[in-house]
Amino acid sequence: MSGSSQFTLLGQRRFAPFFATQFLGALNDNIFRNGLVILITFQGILVAGMDHTQLANVAAGLFILPFFLFSATAGQLADKFEKSMLIRRIKILEIVLMSLAAIALVSENYSLLLLVLFLMGCQSTMFGPVKYAYLPQHLADDELVGGNALVESGTYIAIILGLIIGGVAVGNEIAGGLGISKRSVLGACLIVVALTGYLASRQVPATQAVDPMLKINWNAWKETWRMVQFAREERSVFLSILGISWFWFFGSAMTIQIPAYTLEILNGNEAITTTLLIAFAVGVGIGALMCERMSGHRIELGLVPFGSIGLSLFAVDLYFAQPDSHSVAALTIGEFLDRSGSWRILADLALLGAFGGFYSVPLYALIQKRSKRQHLSRIIAANNIINALLMVAAAVLSIIVLKSGFSIPELFVIIAVLNAAVAIYIYSLLPEFLMRFLAWLAINVLYRIRTTGLENIPNTGPAVVVCNHVSFMDPIILGGSVRRPMRFVMWYKIFEIPFLKFLFKTAKAIPIASAREDKRLMDEAFEKVDAELAAGNIVCIFPEGAITSDGEIQRFRPGIEKIIQRRAVPVVPAALGRLWGSWFSRRRSGGIRKIPGRLFARVPVSFGAPLRPSEVTAERLELLVRTLRGDMR
Repeated sequence: MSGSSQFTLLGQRRFAPFFATQFLGALNDNIFRNGLVILITFQGILVAGMDHTQLANVAAGLFILPFFLFSATAGQLADKFEKSMLIRRIKILEIVLMSLAAIALVSENYSLLLLVLFLMGCQSTMFGPVKYAYLPQHLADDELVGGNALVESGTYIAIILGLIIGGVAVGNEIAGGLGISKRSVLGACLIVVALTGYLASRQVPATQAVDPMLKINWNAWKETWRMVQFAREERSVFLSILGISWFWFFGSAMTIQIPAYTLEILNGNEAITTTLLIAFAVGVGIGALMCERMSGHRIELGLVPFGSIGLSLFAVDLYFAQPDSHSVAALTIGEFLDRSGSWRILADLALLGAFGGFYSVPLYALIQKRSKRQHLSRIIAANNIINALLMVAAAVLSIIVLKSGFSIPELFVIIAVLNAAVAIYIYSLLPEFLMRFLAWLAINVLYRIRTTGLENIPNTGPAVVVCNHVSFMDPIILGGSVRRPMRFVMWYKIFEIPFLKFLFKTAKAIPIASAREDKRLMDEAFEKVDAELAAGNIVCIFPEGAITSDGEIQRFRPGIEKIIQRRAVPVVPAALGRLWGSWFSRRRSGGIRKIPGRLFARVPVSFGAPLRPSEVTAERLELLVRTLRGDMR
């Protein structure tokens, strides 16, 4: 699949029926929820004494509460039973619930509608673990980012259509033309989409159970704790879950305010609410689909910090776009767009969505790749539980902040500041995200990297990569090009540079000195290299011992032979080209250039076939690296 477009999956039975099923489920959720919220917000309906602002937050809380209550059971069922059967039964339940919703709409029983909303949350709770555990059973590793991107973008396209259909269904045009109530139109839409979703589910291919002997533990609290422990077995998986849950907190806190924001701040109507939510949904869809191209068909964790920066930046800008209530009502979308700042509001919401896509898609793919397959559904369920907790917290926080006298734009700023604080905390716990971000920036902004021979890097197990040394950017370029984390051996004086030392330690770089400079430090470096190889990691060394001062490859020193004599692992030769004369090389009298040079240059990064330990000599590796680089200095 590598190199193919993610859209080819839409023509394959292993993905297309599943995609259609989950798409129609998301569509129905949003037709119902947005139709209901618009009815309540713009018709002044009170339920149990609550006004539209309180009801919007209560409705959001009711929908996600089942994720907290029943995810433990849902995760077990998804691991124990064949998934296509579960999907069909869940879709039958959706038909029943949509029929009940139609009855409640026609009878104008809004309390019953809130109950249906809760039950829809239960149905979505059952589908969640099946949805995300299905993908890694049918997609290859290099298809996971594209598959998740399609699911995420499809979900938000469903949100867009749900907003449109829900808004149109509760408008006056169709109801007046047919001579029936708008609530009847909405109910009919719900039933039709539910039936179509069930028909699509019948084409989903059989997907074997990963743990058919699992004994269901009906004690939700005990099983929830057990599932969280499964997630914590791999630290990066658990922190990714926390990151995804925070995104749901952020997105929920922002989007559930949009109807009230439209009414109270923009002085608009239902159509404008729909337009704002569409802008956000379009942004998420575009951002998710861009992930595959921006990550090169791999799980690129560098996109996660990039996404979190955008989320805070554009949430703050949304405040400045319209900090106070507008005095003049906008009765149409055209009137709204004619106002000063309206396009800025739409752009902010779209960019919030896009950066949310950059943030969430790699995290979902990482969870699917690094989790144990037999526990994946339950780990996804643990993710849903934590998501639910954070989304309930978002609804509670929004109510408290707004009740305390803050305006909705001021709430957006508070959420943006919280997002920045949480992001810094998560990246301090798992520096891999930050390091991948710096590497991603370097190889996508400063240079145009062209890699060949990546298949020569083993997917698992220890290996040593040896490469020519042209510039200070070499470790970042190599680290950003290789899918697996690498430990770099570097000269101790560079390692000790005050600000950079934090980055080097974060990347688990290994400082080394010559025997003449510090024999003890040299011995410690070889010990650390051996320990990293023993742990199954990749170590990268630059056998020249220093950055070239004339652009030529210098003699390889014999330290590589000492490493391989101690631990027999494959050695992969690598070569960097077209970096001599760049800003970070030593072309200017042996020092760093003062004026940027060769920015945006095409930089070839080539990896040769691995050598067996018995074949490794410094001279042979030097010859191989020279051959790989050729004349591309």
